[in-house]
Amino acid sequence: MYRFFVLSCLALTAALSACSTTRQAAPDRSIKTSSVIAPEGRKLAFAGDEAAPRMIGRHHLAGRTLEVSSLADLKLQDKEVILSFDDGPIPGRTDKVLAILDQFGVKGAFMMVGEMAEMHPALARKVAEDGNTIGSHTYDHANLSSLDFDAAMAEVIKGELAVTKATGTDVSFFRFPYLAESHRLRAAIAMRDMVVMDVDIDSKDYFAGTAVSVAQRTIDLLHKRGRGIILMHDIHKRTAMMLPNLLSELESEGFKVVTLKFKKTQAPTNLVASADFVATR
Repeated sequence: MYRFFVLSCLALTAALSACSTTRQAAPDRSIKTSSVIAPEGRKLAFAGDEAAPRMIGRHHLAGRTLEVSSLADLKLQDKEVILSFDDGPIPGRTDKVLAILDQFGVKGAFMMVGEMAEMHPALARKVAEDGNTIGSHTYDHANLSSLDFDAAMAEVIKGELAVTKATGTDVSFFRFPYLAESHRLRAAIAMRDMVVMDVDIDSKDYFAGTAVSVAQRTIDLLHKRGRGIILMHDIHKRTAMMLPNLLSELESEGFKVVTLKFKKTQAPTNLVASADFVATR
């Protein structure tokens, strides 16, 4: 009986050891990270079709603060970018973009649609309170080229006032919806002491596509140009999804994010403002 008991214990111990060995040798079933090949052999890492955050430095991406009142002041050096976001604010999207910018210690330029700012004033105010640049984008995203001059300016002014009220701060920058503009409108907007923001690098995050494709397209364009104002939209889910990887890649390549501030002058002279001017339309 005693011998049977001992043999049983030995058998049980062997079985437990075998189970333990089997568990340790089990195949790794965790999700693997795929990658997209970037120019010069660089790889942007993504998890499936979504951006996988790669916070490598967080506070090494922030560059200088640039005070501008005209095109003549807005001169970016090589490997300097401005992050601009149109069409917000919108809950669940803009706040995520703000959180990501904060994680990396950088600021953006938010070109707000007036009616969106009216609908979400607390979020609009938070954008300003976080130290971001505030601009307007008309009241309801109208195509100003389809309106006569007076109607177009009324749309611009209505949007400016709505964003000013919602954010509690002066609106010193403006971007034309669809980049549909005229020299007369540019001059009139400049006379309101606002800088007209153009686009150097269009992420095209408004196209139906993945976060991977948005980030890769932006990086590819930036490699060709070397610096500039990047256009994004804080109303799209894919923009917030791809932003951590885009910023990580910018940081790893030695880019710096410039913060814009408006410098008021006695006699505004700006007609246009862009990093290099002119964007492809």
